[in-house]
Amino acid sequence: MHTSVVGCRMSLGLLFNGLLVSVVAALLWEYSKLREHATVLEEELHMTQKSQDLTKAHIDYHLALQALHEDGTRMVCSSKMHTDRICSFDYLCYCTEADEFVFFHSNSSIMLPNLGSRRFQPALLDMSSVEDHNTQYFNFLELPTAALKFLSKPVFVPDVTFIFNRFNPDNLMHVFHDDLLPVFFTMKLYSDLDDRARLVFMEGWGEGPHFDLYRLLSNKQPLLKQQLRDLGKLICFTKSYVGVSKMTTWYQYGFVQPQGPKANILVSGNEIRQFSKAVMLKMNITRIEEVEKDAGNAGDENKKDEYIVVFSRLTTRLILNEAELMIALAQEFQMKVFKVSLEEQSFPSIVQVISGASMLVSMHGAQLITSLFLPRGAVVVELFPFAINPEHYVPYKTLANLPGMDLHYFSWRNTKKENTVGHPDRPWEQGGIAHLEKEEQEQILASQEVSRHLCCRNPEWLFRIYQDTLIDIPSLLVVLREGMKTRLSFKKSKPVSKIHPGRVRQPQCQTSVQATDKAQLTISWKIPWNVKYLKVKEVKYEVWIQEQGENTYMPYILQQQNYTFSENIKPFITYMVWVRCIFNNNLLGPFADVLVCRT
Repeated sequence: MHTSVVGCRMSLGLLFNGLLVSVVAALLWEYSKLREHATVLEEELHMTQKSQDLTKAHIDYHLALQALHEDGTRMVCSSKMHTDRICSFDYLCYCTEADEFVFFHSNSSIMLPNLGSRRFQPALLDMSSVEDHNTQYFNFLELPTAALKFLSKPVFVPDVTFIFNRFNPDNLMHVFHDDLLPVFFTMKLYSDLDDRARLVFMEGWGEGPHFDLYRLLSNKQPLLKQQLRDLGKLICFTKSYVGVSKMTTWYQYGFVQPQGPKANILVSGNEIRQFSKAVMLKMNITRIEEVEKDAGNAGDENKKDEYIVVFSRLTTRLILNEAELMIALAQEFQMKVFKVSLEEQSFPSIVQVISGASMLVSMHGAQLITSLFLPRGAVVVELFPFAINPEHYVPYKTLANLPGMDLHYFSWRNTKKENTVGHPDRPWEQGGIAHLEKEEQEQILASQEVSRHLCCRNPEWLFRIYQDTLIDIPSLLVVLREGMKTRLSFKKSKPVSKIHPGRVRQPQCQTSVQATDKAQLTISWKIPWNVKYLKVKEVKYEVWIQEQGENTYMPYILQQQNYTFSENIKPFITYMVWVRCIFNNNLLGPFADVLVCRT
């Protein structure tokens, strides 16, 4: 060592520098270790907080484990078809490594319905409100509880959980139509799916741009599929529901046939408005007319000025003369015109503006789902680019026309090719067609209207729908004037009752025979019990008379509650008679029990 030091002949300065470098290096190494340790501690703290959040119910781990071993998984489902089925589970588990749900069998397990292999034809249920989509199927694999001793220690989720798939959380229309509305009303079906339930999203997407909207459904932070992996290898949900009600959906996206309204729409505007009111309440937004009602303002001078909202898009499907359009609207209707944009404003601030608007004007797009926040009597005007037929794409028209929504829908279509700007060089998902063969590109560019098509990659549809448009303002104003006229007539008329009549009471028949070829049948009844409590414009009665043994019947519409039938009534014949009440020509009540009348 001594020889080495002498041989190097280090100067004191060099030696000092060397020592300094060594000390600095040591300090840096120590700092890096401390920082690494701190990071680990932060992650552990984060996981501890997550774990504490999940275990606020203070579940007794040993009792839960004992229940899983002894009772296994228990499942009870509703409905006969997988497309309508929702299942309730005790101790449904999820293996994060295998990406499989697990049903543990014990002697006490319950599985209703017990479908056997039919459970895979094609699935037990749909995890999304989009019906019978093969990417949304739910099933589980089965294991005996004895297998638990070979598996990782289970992590129990004590919350009541609602497990489902978001269909497309990046798109606002899908967020509301496919997820929020169906989940909101599914939670109404089960008393323990309340604000304290935890939503679990199993489709595998990240949070997405609209995650805050999902947070409105529960007081607890939703769990993503990837977050389950952080909790453990075997996650067991002590109480869970899987599947989503489809009762509130009104549109199908064209996977099997071209897109359009669902064949059997079960939701009305009343339920949509109940939902929108609940969402606004969660966002601390109150409708302007509700504020006025609470304040007791009766005079028109105290009411907020009417205004128009124009929805602006900043990247695709642009309105090229947006400012000119807004000026024209203000001049035409002598109203203020506000512009809103998803890219520039918070969603609650947009809802606040739209909830008091008299008219909403927007290019076709997901942002139009916000029309469900419009007040009753408002006008919705949907703008379509060149070559797009408005009658082929009607999700928002269907929404506006739901009974009880009380919105007035109008569409405008650009018919001037010179007023459109296409983007053939963009990526295909934004309407680009440069990747296509030249002949197909030319066909698309020459077309005047996109034919009906299936979802979701039709290049002609994508090219045309992503065009920018120079609005022909005079032709649009013609549509808008008609829209405002309709709205004003709506405001003057009082809403008609949507309540259906009850059954007619005490129906009875009397018969008489005047001759061998002549008879009479007198039918009488009392009004339905609920009629005297309702303000109904028009009350009528429908009577069906059928000769016993025949397949056809004679229908009659009457205004009185007692009527004698003689035409086509034969002596010594048995007749079956049904009677029901009708309000305002279209609100039908149930038939009373059949009358059996012998002439």
